[in-house]
Amino acid sequence: MAETKKIKTALVSVYHKDGLDALLKKLHEEGVKFLSTGGTQKFIEGLGYPCQAVEEVTTYPSILGGRVKTLHPKIFGGILGRRGLAEDEAQMARYEIPAIDLVIVDLYPFEDTVAGGASEADIIEKIDIGGISLIRAGAKNFKDVVIVPSKAEYGLLLDLLEKNGAQTELEERRVFATRAFGVSSHYDTAIHAWFERSK
Repeated sequence: MAETKKIKTALVSVYHKDGLDALLKKLHEEGVKFLSTGGTQKFIEGLGYPCQAVEEVTTYPSILGGRVKTLHPKIFGGILGRRGLAEDEAQMARYEIPAIDLVIVDLYPFEDTVAGGASEADIIEKIDIGGISLIRAGAKNFKDVVIVPSKAEYGLLLDLLEKNGAQTELEERRVFATRAFGVSSHYDTAIHAWFERSK
């Protein structure tokens, strides 16, 4: 059935690593390939799993103090490319864009940083750009991609993997997309509220 999608490649980019171990273990057992950046890549490799650096795919380094890592057509093309659409598949092949089937994100802790009384400069740096963009891209293309938008969803995906292996149905992906837009909405609302208070 076309609505059943196999997870072959996962992009993992998380702030909080706690709770990720069991999920990575199961994905690795299912033969899923990992793609990541910086600290998350080191964490994955530290568990003994191979992990390709995003920089190897983009051929571009992490720049501007880590502000720009995943924001690249080869990453977002891999998430947003519509499987089964000839034009998209042709462009992905032409530009050597790898399909990304699963995106796991845990955003910078903006609210915790504000609550901790951090300086304005530190708070600004905890406004996640790449992560929120990954969440929106994965959720938009839920017909082909599973989006895990926070550590609160790790268990939900693990349950599905335990039950069905590395494959998901359309309605399951829609559930993750719905949660993803909830995470995105809450995050932006918190940022907006802080800017309002900071006038």
